[in-house]
Amino acid sequence: MKLAKIATMNSEISNAVNVLRAGGVIAYPTEYCFGLGCDPRNEQALEKLLAIKGRKKDQGVILVAANIDQVADYALLDNVPLLQQVKDSWPGPNTWILPTKPAVSSWVKGLHTSIAMRVSAHPVCQQLCLEFDHAIVSTSANRHGQDALLFASDVREQFANDLDYIVDLKVGGADQASTIRDAMSGKQLR
Repeated sequence: MKLAKIATMNSEISNAVNVLRAGGVIAYPTEYCFGLGCDPRNEQALEKLLAIKGRKKDQGVILVAANIDQVADYALLDNVPLLQQVKDSWPGPNTWILPTKPAVSSWVKGLHTSIAMRVSAHPVCQQLCLEFDHAIVSTSANRHGQDALLFASDVREQFANDLDYIVDLKVGGADQASTIRDAMSGKQLR
């Protein structure tokens, strides 16, 4: 039975990674809810994701990564006063606001000089980022301002014609969305 679950997870992740590489938008389980994701380097995919969600470009998006190396592709970590606290909180449902590298697209950071990132402990998020070999966008699967969706069936019902793939696996069971804290000041924002 356990081998069947692993095979199903591997198949779902492989399919999702192929869609990400092709510039598509996916839905996938995170610690708390389903997330909408795409390749953050692909502006057309980001534009599509934001249109699906009904969200403005200037707000920016959260990225989820498999490890600190993927975070370092986007964030300037050298002068972050709370870097050890950031590292100690990962992997886990902890999103940190970090200073962004100048080359990061405004489609990702919005109007900000910082970027929101986390290293997820959810095995699906971990495998997606590892197999994709890059961080991916992680915004809750819902229309802007509505409740986050917790089941693949609900994602399918709300976004059936909008998404390119839905990873049909379970969310992690957390009882709330990730915390969001500023890595420069320690202030909790959510």
